[in-house]
Amino acid sequence: MTNIHQNTMLGAPIMAKKAALEALKGGDADIADMVEDYNRRRLVMVEGLNSIGLSCFEPKGAFYAFPSIESTGLSSEEFAEKLLVEEKVAVVPGEAFGECGQGYVRCCYATQLSDIEEALARMKRFVDKHRG
Repeated sequence: MTNIHQNTMLGAPIMAKKAALEALKGGDADIADMVEDYNRRRLVMVEGLNSIGLSCFEPKGAFYAFPSIESTGLSSEEFAEKLLVEEKVAVVPGEAFGECGQGYVRCCYATQLSDIEEALARMKRFVDKHRG
């Protein structure tokens, strides 16, 4: 019983160790593919947000964008709640990140490209309806 406990509770399981070793030996191509995919999602998100009138800078190391929603005349809380109810798109109100986040929302792009494109289409409909 002590042996089982030591091998399961006191260290990483052997399968995890073997997987980590394989990733270290030959995972560079997979990492490059993932970086390229996240870059593509980031660009689609930022370009999409800017094209619908939500001014957004290009993040350089995150998996979310932080566009200004000032053009809608809504607060961050109002924007997030109405967008969720009306278009079924979830964003995080900017003030969740401090007072200086008011007027912004956080949009995550750690999802499939098709989901990002659908969310942007719904957000466009929403922004067109609520533009101040």
